Amino acid sequence: MSSHREAPEISKDPVADSTDLYAFVSPDRPETVTLIANYIPLQEPAGGPNFYAFGDDVLYEIKIDNNGDGRADISYQFRFETRFTTPTSFLYNTGPIGSLSDPNWNSKQFYSVTRFDRRGGHRLGHNLACPPCNVGVLSTPNYEAKLGSKAVHSLGHGIKVFAGQRAEEFYVDLGSIFDLGNLRPLEEANVFGMAAGLKSAPGVNATNNLNVHSIAIQVPISDLTRTGHPTIGVWTTASRQRVHVSAENGGADTRSGPFAQVSRLGNPLFNEVIVPLGDKDRWNRLHPSADKEFAMYVANPELAALLPVLYPGAFPHLAALVKARTARADLEAILLTGIPSGLIPGFTNFTGPVLADMLRLNTRIPPTPASSPKFSILGLIGGDPAGFPNCRRVTDDVVTIELRAIAGKVFPLVDHSYVVDAVVDAVTDGLTGSSVSHKPLNRFPYLGVPYDGYHEPA
Repeated sequence: MSSHREAPEISKDPVADSTDLYAFVSPDRPETVTLIANYIPLQEPAGGPNFYAFGDDVLYEIKIDNNGDGRADISYQFRFETRFTTPTSFLYNTGPIGSLSDPNWNSKQFYSVTRFDRRGGHRLGHNLACPPCNVGVLSTPNYEAKLGSKAVHSLGHGIKVFAGQRAEEFYVDLGSIFDLGNLRPLEEANVFGMAAGLKSAPGVNATNNLNVHSIAIQVPISDLTRTGHPTIGVWTTASRQRVHVSAENGGADTRSGPFAQVSRLGNPLFNEVIVPLGDKDRWNRLHPSADKEFAMYVANPELAALLPVLYPGAFPHLAALVKARTARADLEAILLTGIPSGLIPGFTNFTGPVLADMLRLNTRIPPTPASSPKFSILGLIGGDPAGFPNCRRVTDDVVTIELRAIAGKVFPLVDHSYVVDAVVDAVTDGLTGSSVSHKPLNRFPYLGVPYDGYHEPA
């Protein structure tokens, strides 16, 4: 998946586990950029009695680099606080929750958001209410109208913010991808699939009907960019204080010292698929400016070598590329520097020579309306420059895009003599946005209404 449980240590710490990052020019407010960072992966909606919440002891940040050095020039920091209305009750809610201030809601969560830049820190909002989790028809009736939409806060100066539970919109066939890359639409071409007598089949969305916790902020483009430099790099992090002493006899734990980063996420699937197992925890602790240490894994990705083995005869040109140990300059451009001008007519999201895993966004490229024939969930390789890897929209099919890129789809951009294998345009896990039951909203915070725990999955 994009970054769910992608490293050994963070998989044990879900409240600090960044799962997906989205950054795009807002389709309904094109003078703004929307940044969305999801945490707490794979939430079963029926999560009682202790429903999911952000960590009060975690520092969550969305970071922006606007000068191409792989370091944060702007950071939006989010800190959370949980307050009990009725601490003597074991219940999350003691009756129906009709508003964000309803006393029936026992375990409320509030947060502050602070912007840091070269001038220092400026608190944009505090005591901002999160919505409750979507418990069910009796506990959270008319959820979005009474609770979800009411948790969108306007902070002035064109800034909106939201933090709380949302539907998981990322779609991926985990059951096939991590079963030796046995993509269901290509099973008959897989040597193991043939041995098992498997036939081609549609993908199965392993994350459907699950929820995440989302931090979303919408800000004017002018708040993020430098004059003459429209492209920004974005990533999200979670940090914990270095010292944690567990109390005895039910007392309060003690935490002290500076915050240490335990999780980060820029491009989807980077740590998940590109970085090897022994380096994943270290990668989570570093800044993007240090990513030259991992450039070797981008230049010669393990998955590119596996595809010709898993699908014998289907990728002859990719196999030759791998055998020659040809450095994948195409993947380095997509993931580590942005795409320089001259490779794709009229397009660039190049941030400079510093190798850094950041989600890049050229803010001068206008959003493509979903109703437009130019809109494509395949983003740039589908002819839509407003999609991934120039930003990431909620519905972009990043799994298929990255699978095809690794399989050699865009290598001709850097080597005009390279011939793409015929099978590459069929490479997919077989899913699209229609594989998600709860569709995204057409307004901020864009992610769909969270699934409740009462109804059976559709």
